[in-house]
Amino acid sequence: MFEHRPAQDRGHSQHHWLDSWHSFSFAEYVDPERMGFSVLRVINDDRVAPGTGFATHAHRDMEIISVILQGTIEHKDSMGNVLQLHAGDVQRMSAGTGITHSEFNASADEELRFLQIWIQPNRQGIEPSYEDLQLSDNDAKLQVLASPDRRDGSLLLHQDAVMFGGSLKAGEELSLPLGGVRRYYLHVMSGDISVADHTLSEGDALSMENEHALHIVANNEAEFLLFDLP
Repeated sequence: MFEHRPAQDRGHSQHHWLDSWHSFSFAEYVDPERMGFSVLRVINDDRVAPGTGFATHAHRDMEIISVILQGTIEHKDSMGNVLQLHAGDVQRMSAGTGITHSEFNASADEELRFLQIWIQPNRQGIEPSYEDLQLSDNDAKLQVLASPDRRDGSLLLHQDAVMFGGSLKAGEELSLPLGGVRRYYLHVMSGDISVADHTLSEGDALSMENEHALHIVANNEAEFLLFDLP
């Protein structure tokens, strides 16, 4: 079973410095039918004005992944990490017993855009940790970004879930076996793709249950995230 959710159907909030689209219920956007998908709890598409950002705030017992799509983010946290991440970088924080952090647009003139993703961990009270990586710049159509076993050099995820980053050129295709047991969630970061009889554009999503195969065709150059979930 496929369920296509167009980008414009997401929740939306706008402040003087932040323009955010919510795939699932978050802050003022509450939809009882959109509280998450399996252990995937949040996908926020955040656009942050130059020189502004999220002041220091706290998290606990959540796997927090950020994918930088445009600009530069300045990250500081209570674990002592102070660094800048650029478009193509991916970071993972395990909040565990509790962390505080801030996220700011490091540029004075360029908008920052990033995806903030929350995945529920398989246990509470783990030791907080941080790591990051870069999206592959080779011709690989699919890259493992986060996994419970660090496969292929991916970030560690404290959950029986795998997060992939996909990149296809116009006309390229990608076929994957799904097995019919687990649940899958596809989020388009850029471009246009076709899956079965669905055409997906930037911000669109496709959830999948009881499916045995996934076949993606890129109508033009496209990037997407694919979540393999329990």
